[in-house]
Amino acid sequence: MKTLPSELQASLEKYSDVINARLDEFKNIKREQIFYEFCFCIMTPQSSAKNAWAVQKILESNDFYHKPFAPTEILANTQHYIRFHNQKAKRLMNAVEYEPTLMQILDSTLDKYGKRNRLKKDFVGIGMKEASHFLRNIGYTDLAIIDRHILRNLHNCGVIESVAPPKNDKQYLEIERKYYDYSVDIGIAMDVLDLLFFAHSTGEVLK
Repeated sequence: MKTLPSELQASLEKYSDVINARLDEFKNIKREQIFYEFCFCIMTPQSSAKNAWAVQKILESNDFYHKPFAPTEILANTQHYIRFHNQKAKRLMNAVEYEPTLMQILDSTLDKYGKRNRLKKDFVGIGMKEASHFLRNIGYTDLAIIDRHILRNLHNCGVIESVAPPKNDKQYLEIERKYYDYSVDIGIAMDVLDLLFFAHSTGEVLK
């Protein structure tokens, strides 16, 4: 039977309560918060999740959804810089327009994999990782968010042979399957492992 490496087991004991609390937050998210979680995932590619979360809070405090504005200067601020801020600012503004489509996808009878595929298909800048991240943050489970933290830790756990990011959906799904099988083998949910891997790498439990 596979086990979690000792250093990760130590981190799990350290962060367990915070991780479980964060996962409970995801499961109990309010409907009006869903749009802002989508904004967060628009901002995360090649940018700090911590910075994206900070900008998300600013957008919320300014009621961005009901009073949309060009957020370029906020994204460009060095205190919480978001890479490709001009492009992502436009995508955030487009997200306001397409929010009804977003909610239609979430309210549909599609399973979580179908919803992920629709999000990837219908929204520019949303790939497998971003769609999985968004769905996880609003309560869906067992969807892999394959970023560099996940890849590095999966490699260290002997789950994958390379830390190279997936080049296409087929490779993404192959890593996701191995990741899920590993989580079953060690008896720790993939969503717990995701937050654990990030916390072990960064010292913080984010989202």
